[in-house]
Amino acid sequence: MTQHRITPMAESGLLAAMTVVLAMLAVYLPVLGIVAALIWALPILVLVVRHGFRWGIMAVLVSGICMAFLLEPMMSLRMVLSFAPAGLLLGLGFRRHWSGAKVFGAAFLASLAGKLAALALIFAVTAVNPLNMDVDAIRASFEAVFQMYQSMGMEEAALAKARQEMDAALMMLQLLLPLVVLMMGLTDTVVGYLLGTRVLRRLGEPVETLPPFAEWRLPSFFLYLFGFALVGIYWGGTREIQLLYQISVNANMVAIFAGLIQGLALTHCVMRHYKLATVARILIIVVIITSGFLTQLVALTGLFDMLFDYRRRFAARGEK
Repeated sequence: MTQHRITPMAESGLLAAMTVVLAMLAVYLPVLGIVAALIWALPILVLVVRHGFRWGIMAVLVSGICMAFLLEPMMSLRMVLSFAPAGLLLGLGFRRHWSGAKVFGAAFLASLAGKLAALALIFAVTAVNPLNMDVDAIRASFEAVFQMYQSMGMEEAALAKARQEMDAALMMLQLLLPLVVLMMGLTDTVVGYLLGTRVLRRLGEPVETLPPFAEWRLPSFFLYLFGFALVGIYWGGTREIQLLYQISVNANMVAIFAGLIQGLALTHCVMRHYKLATVARILIIVVIITSGFLTQLVALTGLFDMLFDYRRRFAARGEK
């Protein structure tokens, strides 16, 4: 029986064509376009694992040129800068059999660098801060809504209160825009990692996975970051140092998010120890995430767990 093995050239051309199709879907479809953008780098990931980093770079260049002709050069460059680095690093890590944590961390840093490069490109071309553009667009849309309500006879006092609340929310959003960029990079990496491992397993490729969620342990750096962020928020707020205040607010949110992940891992470990049913575990996690007080409590517990390692103490007590 004759076996026909697809060549790297043919497979790279096919996967590059898939990225072009996904890019067009991302541009022209309002909802599914977001999904298409998130999985844009998946063909690049597969190509790097199967044929090497060089073939992945070549596919990125070819797809970028094709997108420049079919869509628009600036849009093509922005998409390549935003999404290609994570796909390339994920593929390289899987190909070299790095540990799951190392693959994820390298891809996250690459994705974040790509997002920053894309924002820098927009700023270099337009001389306008792309982060402020989004806030201005949101403000303009709210103003249109307020004008509609005013024409319908809504009271001025209610409109003034709504505008005040909107201004406060947009001010906080503008403060947290660096965190938004960070979360965009994290989202890309999570989607690429999860889907990449599934696709590679289906293709018969060995992949290193992350440890079980109950065993996740983040570095104690985030606990110290949380403490320094609180000091920075106080100093920046009381002495009106805007840059220090913004950096500290974003650092505080990053530390809280890391603490929440660690706290949920600790919670999952405890629930697994007491052998709670799956439905009960899901309900407890949902209650924690939807309750502001419980979310903060679990996040703070997770931050201190980074230093004191409650799971180790819990396991030692169980052995006794």
